[in-house]
Formats: sequence, C-alpha cells, structure tokens
Amino acid sequence: MKTPHGEVHTPVFMPVGTQASVKTLSSEDLKDIGAEMILGNTYHLYLRPGHLLIEKAGGLHKFMSWERPVLTDSGGYQVFSLNSLTKTTEEGVRFQSHLDGSYHMFTPEKVMEIEHSLGADIIMCLDEPAFYPCSFEQAEKANQLTLNWAKRCKREHEEIMVKGFKHEQALFGIIQGGTYPELRKISAESLVELDFPGYAVGGLSLGEPKSNTMEMVELSLSFIPVEKPRYLMGVGTPEDIVDAVERGVDMFDCVLPTRNARNASLFTRNGKLIIKNSEFADDFAPVDKNCNCSTCRNYSRAYLRHLFNTGEISALRLATIHSLYFYMELMRNAREAILSDGFLEWKKEFLEKYQTNEKELNN
Repeated sequence: MKTPHGEVHTPVFMPVGTQASVKTLSSEDLKDIGAEMILGNTYHLYLRPGHLLIEKAGGLHKFMSWERPVLTDSGGYQVFSLNSLTKTTEEGVRFQSHLDGSYHMFTPEKVMEIEHSLGADIIMCLDEPAFYPCSFEQAEKANQLTLNWAKRCKREHEEIMVKGFKHEQALFGIIQGGTYPELRKISAESLVELDFPGYAVGGLSLGEPKSNTMEMVELSLSFIPVEKPRYLMGVGTPEDIVDAVERGVDMFDCVLPTRNARNASLFTRNGKLIIKNSEFADDFAPVDKNCNCSTCRNYSRAYLRHLFNTGEISALRLATIHSLYFYMELMRNAREAILSDGFLEWKKEFLEKYQTNEKELNN
C-alpha cells in the first residue's frame, strides 16, 4: 500500500498505539523492530489530549515523532465496550467519558472531523459492532446503522478533502453483521457499492467460536474486490493471523503481543513462554535462540525473570520489544512465503512447530 508517509508491505501487523504510544516503547524502538505502520485510537485521543491539540502539534505523526504510516480507528468499539450507558440513535451515539463521566456525542460527521485533525493515513468509518451473542434483530439493526453512518462518513470525508486537507487520507468501510451470514453479505455488498479504497472486517473475536470467526472472515472477504486492502480488526493470535492471511487478509492489529508481554507471557517460534516461571531462574539462554531482536541479542531468560520478579520497569519494555519483533518477523516470513509460492507449506511447518512446542511448554 502506498500512503503519504511511505509504503506498507502486506500482510502487515500494526502495533496498537492507543494513546499515540505503543505501551513501554518509543517511536525509535518501533522503527528498530521493523514496524511499518501503527494504530491510534480516536476515542482515547479525542478525550485526552484532544484532537485539536494534536492538530495544533502538526498531527499524530509529528506529535509522536513517527514519520511512517498511521491508521486511526473510529472509536466506535471503545464507545460501546467502555460505556454501559450509551444512547444510540440514527444521529449518532451519546456516551459518558470513562475518565470523568462527562457526556459526549459521536456522529459520523464528528468522527470524520476528529480523524482529519489527527491526520492519519488511513481512517475508519464510525460503526456499531454487534457483540456476541446477540439476536438476529439486534445484529440487523446495528448493521443498518453502520451502513447509514458509512454513507455519512464518506460524504463528510469527501467534503473535508475538497476544502484542501494537508495530505490524502484513505477512508475504509467496516463490514459488520455479527455471526449471521446473510447480514455479512448485505453489509459487504452495500459497502462495496460505496467504493471505499479499502475495507475492514469488524465485530469478530468478541466471544464467538473460532470456527465462526474464520467462516465470517472468509464470507466477508469474498465480496471485496481483490485490488482493495482487507483489514481484519482486533484478531491477533499467531494461529489466527496465518489462517486469515491464507484467506486473503492484508492488515491486522491486536493488543495481544504487547499486553501479554507486560504480563510476562512471551511469544516465540516454539509457542508462548511464561518468563516468570521458576524453571528460568538459572536459564542463561535468550528468550528465543533464533530471534534477532535486541532483547534476545543482549539478555537472558534468567535476567528477564529477575526483572519481572523485582518489579523493574525495564522488564515490560524488553519483553514488549521481543514479542512485537516476533510479530514483525511472522509477517516478514509470511510475505516471503507468498512471494515464493510456498505459503501453505510454510504455514503448515510454522503451526506444527508453534502449536506442538506450546503444548509442551504448558504441560
């Protein structure tokens, strides 16, 4: 993908920088591990420090000293998941801040204003996810609202761009519909008619069986033109990523690698490793002997375990560097396998090693 802030090679994993920061890491750390694109969150940045302040700073890129591409989500998921007392109408959604209880209103037009102020390369339409489990009627209502909001987002986005924005922004539509195939079909076909430059598959990995997740992913993708980027939102285990890449997904984001790392659970080629375990007290090998991240090049398992057990802040940073590097390497290997026409063989070998050794580590 070509963006105003550089090219992005797909499939790509975007580290989650919710509040203009990937937790524990600097922008320089992210460059060192090979991150090509990161994600920011409209809901959180709107509440703090405010989109107008970020616009005054020159946009997200300058505010956080990150010259590579950025994607901002619409904040819809956060509005509905962090607020139990939301009031949703055709106009938009009224919600209370989880910080101070103040009331705010997100409309499609307001979200476009905020995302343009933030200045990301790719921005998302406001949507209403259908949380699992929900009835067909609930999912249908949320889906129709998402489609209506998408039309308004596109209209507002185009009006802002005509006025002369500082750089081109690509607005993606979000396919919803819960776990109901007929609703997914309606959502995808209707969004494709609106001709967005890219499409996201949303509302999944919210508690539904994993078999349902991939079924809905495959169905949703079947309606998207092959030349358009396909973004699977919030799905991020290594197994799910390689399964989704096989089905044609180009873009991923998830808090899993960073959140797990801060809780001493590290991703490796041999499965997850719980670095706090006593077995690593005198283990002076790196987290993963085949990993070339700065953590594995310089520090041992015993040292990381010591940092976690003594509450040292550096433990969180070193663990996060390793786990995100693992994800960057996973995507690099997937791209190389695709280009050499050997993806299915590579996927089989990766999963066999990863899943077999993970079972051994957990026993």
